[in-house]
Amino acid sequence: MESYEVVVVGAGLVGEEMVKVLKQRKFPVKNLTILARSARKQIIDGDEYTVLPTSAEAFDGKDIAFFAGTEGEKGASQTFGWEAVKRGCFVIDNGDDFRMDDRVPLVVPEANAEDIASHQGFVSNPNCSTIQMVAALAPLHRKAKMRRVVVSTYQSVSGSGGGAVRELEKQVMEYAEGGVKTVEQYSYQILGNLIPQISSLKDEFPGYYGEEIKMIKETRKIFGVPNLPVSATCVRVPVRRGHSETINVEFEHPITPDEARKLLADEPGIVVIDDPASGKYPMPLDVEDKDETYVGRIRQDPGNPNALDIWVVADNIRKGAATNAVQIAEIAVKNGWLRRN
Repeated sequence: MESYEVVVVGAGLVGEEMVKVLKQRKFPVKNLTILARSARKQIIDGDEYTVLPTSAEAFDGKDIAFFAGTEGEKGASQTFGWEAVKRGCFVIDNGDDFRMDDRVPLVVPEANAEDIASHQGFVSNPNCSTIQMVAALAPLHRKAKMRRVVVSTYQSVSGSGGGAVRELEKQVMEYAEGGVKTVEQYSYQILGNLIPQISSLKDEFPGYYGEEIKMIKETRKIFGVPNLPVSATCVRVPVRRGHSETINVEFEHPITPDEARKLLADEPGIVVIDDPASGKYPMPLDVEDKDETYVGRIRQDPGNPNALDIWVVADNIRKGAATNAVQIAEIAVKNGWLRRN
């Protein structure tokens, strides 16, 4: 089997997970280079790696570059992404800098893997909350085209990076000792709280925060339906890892809950846990370190015979970031799509 010179840019939560996923999925890596802002030694998944400073020259001779990115921050891809392409790399970017760029396919393999073939050297991962929603909706959309999507998300603090995870853990300790003192990562204490704001307000959709706008625009691009009505409310919750979503989706014609369960259960990468009478449904604690998207609570909307309500949960650092990126690379390798068109 041919093997590849691989670069991971970023060594935070997502970058570390990319290294783990590459190893766990046995991606054909000849040599792995890890780049970040500064040089250091770093233990990842039990192995020590030498992290090198990012530079344009670091991409010379490399085949595939994964840019880890961090939601809400301008990633290294803004500086080095197209430079890496120029130097011969196939770039997969987890950041949001180029998701809506017409040159760049925005890919969730369960929904639009074929779009990878049209790349110009650069493919983007969608936002973590978009990825799991689209993965769950794709088989249903193929059966009975969607007419409208309304989603509410319950997003873990790991979506904000390692600092937010550590702050939640610190707040737990402080609370046990008499009161929370540390509030730095968010505008408000997250422990015991819900914050209905992720990112900042944007003029493009008045009253909507950036994360919600990402879900609207990215879903439309992935499905190739520019005017699909999508409404999103995104909420940060005091969960360490794993995003959850309630989705109400209306179709052009009815799909019964049983039909939906079968369609989803037959889809690679989807796990259905749906026995509400026995209290069985997916939860964030169930999905940590899992690659699949989990779906449950599939039921008919009592006010709309063409609509279903569903509950979707996934590990936002794996399927919502690292795993989705590695899957894109796997598909490109399998189909001979690494070289740009």
